[in-house]
Amino acid sequence: MGVLNCTPDSFSDGGRNFLLDDAVRHAEDLIEDGATIVDVGGESTRPGAAPVAASEEKQRVIPVITEIRRRWPESIISVDTSKVEVAAEALAAGADLVNDVTAASEIGMLELAAERSAGIVLMHIRGAPRTMQEDTTYTNVVAEVHQHLRQRARAAVKAGIPPHRVWLDPGIGFGKDDAGNLALLASLPDLGAIGHPVLIGPSNKSFIGRLTGAPVETRLPGTLAALIPAINLPQAVVRVHDAAAAAQFLEIASRVVGNTA
Repeated sequence: MGVLNCTPDSFSDGGRNFLLDDAVRHAEDLIEDGATIVDVGGESTRPGAAPVAASEEKQRVIPVITEIRRRWPESIISVDTSKVEVAAEALAAGADLVNDVTAASEIGMLELAAERSAGIVLMHIRGAPRTMQEDTTYTNVVAEVHQHLRQRARAAVKAGIPPHRVWLDPGIGFGKDDAGNLALLASLPDLGAIGHPVLIGPSNKSFIGRLTGAPVETRLPGTLAALIPAINLPQAVVRVHDAAAAAQFLEIASRVVGNTA
């Protein structure tokens, strides 16, 4: 899954793809670099980010989704939103999947996905992006996050979404400290054992910078290392900014693991 932020303030690439032509050009790069899914977002979810009105979010993402669908009709498009209003228009414009960082907390999101035969990513977050790093204390971060996602997955299936279209994301960097992020990455196989596809998004996250001292523009090695738990894990998707590097890393790593298993 390649990241396409149509925002002026995302932590890693804010402003680069804010204009339609730039966004479509970046989508083309992601597809050519091996991204199976293009994830289009119009609201930054970086720590401390302020919310964006649905009307503004739609202005940012709908033209981009429409153009990607027109130019690459076989592509898989995800819309990164937690608003039912935005998701509805994005699905109508050609999106296949809703990537919801709030695990579909807004009433009607699960029903919308079921009605439109769309997939949905349910991510764990504590609080909202503006406040999520204020409390990162858990009794058992892995158990608590997995239990929350298990409950949301049950709700999604009950709403009519087939299990294979319900994806679970532990929310790396969303209301967790560094130890929690590492524990959740290491336990990715356990999350997959719940019975749904899993997604991780460690790309360029702040915990890599804190652990290594690397600024955001040089966190690719740390990002690739964080993808290790997804190697050869059935139904695993990785959300990254550098699709070419991730695709090459996973191709070779999966072959090495396969030869030594």
